[in-house]
Formats: sequence, C-alpha cells, structure tokens
Amino acid sequence: MSADKPTPESLDGALVIYTDGACSGNPGPGGWGVIMFSGNKQKELCGGERDTTNNRMEMQAVIEALQAIKPSYRGKTVLFSDSTYVLKGLQEWLPGWKRRGWKTSSKKPVKNVDLWQQLDALNQARDVDWRWVKGHSGDFGNERADELAREGIPGGAAKVAKTPATRRKRSSKS
Repeated sequence: MSADKPTPESLDGALVIYTDGACSGNPGPGGWGVIMFSGNKQKELCGGERDTTNNRMEMQAVIEALQAIKPSYRGKTVLFSDSTYVLKGLQEWLPGWKRRGWKTSSKKPVKNVDLWQQLDALNQARDVDWRWVKGHSGDFGNERADELAREGIPGGAAKVAKTPATRRKRSSKS
C-alpha cells in the first residue's frame, strides 16, 4: 500500500477497518463487506440478504466488523465508512433518538431501530475512531470493502428467490 492509504503501522498500531454496503435495487438484494487490518494480518468478511436496503447493508457491515473483533482486544480501532447515514447516526442523531425513546425529532419511529440499537451497544463496548472516506475515490480499503459488499449480494439479482443469505470469511497474512 502507498503512503496515502492508511495501514495499521501508519495509525499507531490501531486495528484498521473499512466497511461498505451495496444493494441491487433499493430495496432489493443487498450485500455488506468488511476488510480488517491488524499488523501483517488481513481479514475479509462479506454477506448479504435477499430483501434489504442500502442503509441496512451499510449498518450491517459495521455491526459485522465490530462483532469480528476479538473480545480480548482492548486497543484502538479506526473504522472507515463512506456512509454519512451511519456516521451521522452514530455521532449526531443517536443521543437524541435515545432521549426521545427511539423517535426522530418529528416524533416518527427511527428507521432501522433494530440495527441502530445493536450498533449502539457494540460501539459503547469499543474505543472506535469513526472516519469518513469518500466512496469510489481510489482508496484501497474502501474499494475492497465495496467489492466484498457486491460479492455478498446473494446469488445476483437474477437468482435472489432461490439463494439464502450468505456470509463468508477470508483471512490472509500480508
């Protein structure tokens, strides 16, 4: 990787994670992808659902990433996402939703509340530095997470009805 692309070494030994979600139609079949870097190790995860939305897949990618961190890990985590929905939700909207009993400022139920509650609990258990990355801009981690999210879409749009949800994991040493 070049110097302009974050690596665990360039981020003071932090666990570095990139996440992305994708949908073929919105709603429609969708996938999520995660790439994690720790030292010289790299782990990739992907999966999907037959009937979902892009926002749900963006959130599911982050949930899967945080769940994949070993319980014993206590170090810094830097998580990159190109989803302003996820980042603004975590950093701006979540406290208000919780104060209002999971209602928006217009008193409507929060969409995707099941995933927001799960994400909130996972976030509270970790020291995560949340960072936005511009999607489709050549950043290696973001591009790979996008590829994984597309791979996670169950069976492609033509085979959705016959394909169950999927989840795959790959690990490698650099």
